[in-house]
Amino acid sequence: MKRKLIAAIGVACMAASIASCGSGSGSGSGKSTSAKSITVWLTVDAQNNWPELVKSADAALKKSHPGVTVKHEYYSWGDKNTKLDAVLATDKAPDVVEMGNTEMLPYSIKGAFAELDTSKFDNSSAWLDGLKGSVSYNGKVYGVPYYAAARVAVWRKDVAAAAGVTSAPKTYSELTADLDKIQSKNGSKFNAWYQPSRDWYTGMSFVADAGGAIATESGGKFTASLSSAASVKGLTEFKSVVTKYMHGDLTKDEADRYIIFGQGKSAMMYGASWEGPAAADPKIDKTGGKLKANLVQFVLPGPSGKAMPVFLGGSDLAVPVKSKAQDLATEWINDFTGTASQKVLISKGNLPNNTTQLATLKSDPATAVTATAAESSWFIPTAPGWGTVEKQAILQDMLQAIATGKKSVQQAAKDADAAINKVINTA
Repeated sequence: MKRKLIAAIGVACMAASIASCGSGSGSGSGKSTSAKSITVWLTVDAQNNWPELVKSADAALKKSHPGVTVKHEYYSWGDKNTKLDAVLATDKAPDVVEMGNTEMLPYSIKGAFAELDTSKFDNSSAWLDGLKGSVSYNGKVYGVPYYAAARVAVWRKDVAAAAGVTSAPKTYSELTADLDKIQSKNGSKFNAWYQPSRDWYTGMSFVADAGGAIATESGGKFTASLSSAASVKGLTEFKSVVTKYMHGDLTKDEADRYIIFGQGKSAMMYGASWEGPAAADPKIDKTGGKLKANLVQFVLPGPSGKAMPVFLGGSDLAVPVKSKAQDLATEWINDFTGTASQKVLISKGNLPNNTTQLATLKSDPATAVTATAAESSWFIPTAPGWGTVEKQAILQDMLQAIATGKKSVQQAAKDADAAINKVINTA
């Protein structure tokens, strides 16, 4: 799976057919009384990492509704919203669509998704705040949290041990000292820390750790603040990490990080908790099977002396208002996100969508690191124009310019602030 949350505003729905998008009546609208099939759009994350869960949800719906078929289409995060925007302008919208939790707001504002009845979904009273907020707008709910993903550090204990490092670091100074040893041992073509420059989730974690923020809000207006002293401090440390430990392509994002890590030329990465297990999958691991036995996850210490604040990302599932099978779509979503299904997602390295199941994870050694990392988190500005900020890749471009030396940290941050301020307050 790839948690790349590239939000795109639904231009087609917004401009070409906004009148027909409206505000949906949600499940119970009667739109699925004669439907014989539903179409579900998911990202390749589900296709590659938990296909058995997809099959289970399909089987449950078919058992309740004999003769119904479930059609699936899978998309990469970079392509999905462009295709969604186009299809929302037609009468062939999918019945269920996966959205990154940062992508929901602009679509909800424009009425692209049907309002949903939360009583029809397991654990809805205990949904994680970071996900519940992403599916809510003006007191109504337009989506269902699917899963959450905290970010953790993962490294190869065999590579670390060969450099004289025998345990995971507890402080940032220990981390950099360990990485220095690993880098020296393996040479300049090796990545002690494979850290793509365009990975804005990590870049902004450094900003948050330093006390900075992407933007601040006052009186309902958002103002970009990447050029503040605190934000610049965090960005400067991010540049230091990339310069010292990342010797790969400095124009890449994190989309294929786990695949590159699986090639065996890196000692550490910092990403969603599923990425380590995914890299160790025999289909990905090019190290002769070394990864599975040697990967160690740990909470990344931040320069501040505290745990690095994580971006609590995740996915939601929404029902387009143009769906002709909203009731069936609602049932499928509950089958796919219910309590039993969350256990499957947890086993794949994800966090559940609810606090009830999350509470049990800290006491389990297999999930304690991820659950602990999730305790300190940050989220995007909940601004009406945030979708445009992501669509224009302002943060990614800033970080790449910093990493490659095209701009100084101060200039890149100043330019990013100017670009963000042009769009962040406009839906």
